[in-house]
Amino acid sequence: MTSLTFKRASAGAGLAALALTLSAALPGATAAAADAAHGEQLAKRWCASCHVVAPDQTRGADNVPAFATIAKTPGFSENKIAAFLMDPHPKMPDMQLGRGEAKDLAAYIASQAQ
Repeated sequence: MTSLTFKRASAGAGLAALALTLSAALPGATAAAADAAHGEQLAKRWCASCHVVAPDQTRGADNVPAFATIAKTPGFSENKIAAFLMDPHPKMPDMQLGRGEAKDLAAYIASQAQ
């Protein structure tokens, strides 16, 4: 490799690293954090007819777990439940949640473990 080729390769790598650093620092460049408060609104609208979604809710369907139970299940993760909500099983209605809504709902479910 000639000296000129090496300098060009080094400069290219440096520019790529700088671009990556700057893009990570820009507002909106990273994924927004999940909004559990919005997830609570979604849960009360879509889920409360079957699941107990909040501590002050007294009833849900007999054969479905409460959100607190789901959140305390060994191996629970927000990412897993968000992915599940994007493609629910047949007994659940197809809510057609967007990725952000699924993440918000998963964050709210996770908050119920406390």
